[in-house]
Amino acid sequence: MTVHRTRQLGDPILRARCQPVSGPKSPAVRVVADDLRDTLRDWQERSGIGRAIAAPQIGAPIRLVLVLEDAKRRVLVNPEIVDVGDEDFLVWDDCLSSPDLMVRVQRAYRVRVKYQDLKGQSHLMEAEGPVAALLQHEIDHLDGVLPVDRACGLDPFCLREEWSRHWGRQGRHGQPLPREAPRPAHVF
Repeated sequence: MTVHRTRQLGDPILRARCQPVSGPKSPAVRVVADDLRDTLRDWQERSGIGRAIAAPQIGAPIRLVLVLEDAKRRVLVNPEIVDVGDEDFLVWDDCLSSPDLMVRVQRAYRVRVKYQDLKGQSHLMEAEGPVAALLQHEIDHLDGVLPVDRACGLDPFCLREEWSRHWGRQGRHGQPLPREAPRPAHVF
């Protein structure tokens, strides 16, 4: 059992684009997956937060994510978003790499994610709502993108304690709304 120090906002490894995993069945990949599990469980026991963690958050720049969903462990090797629905929603996002900060971001309400498991088998996962937001967040980590990079709206940052006091009763997730079409560039 190895619990790693979680890399915090400002650590350069969080900005690196992670390398694809070429051998999902390798013992080295299994060790990283186990370390992700142990580190996430430690976060949950100590602070009551954390539903997923990405490899760069423990200093491993590879495309690997661990999600704990309903007490079920799911390891996603080389996850990739292959489709998004036509609705977005606002999310107050939090992150183990900036645990006291909540950031309002816009996410796709539905996603389809392609990934491999630790046996090298390919899977296609469909998710919506909070799970879709979580998957987008973790896959962003693999590309060096953090919630602060996706902040939207006026006043999109809030300390967790203040968020709980002022916004907590409203919940973290807004209602899905149709995605706005991109505006064409103005031609002069």
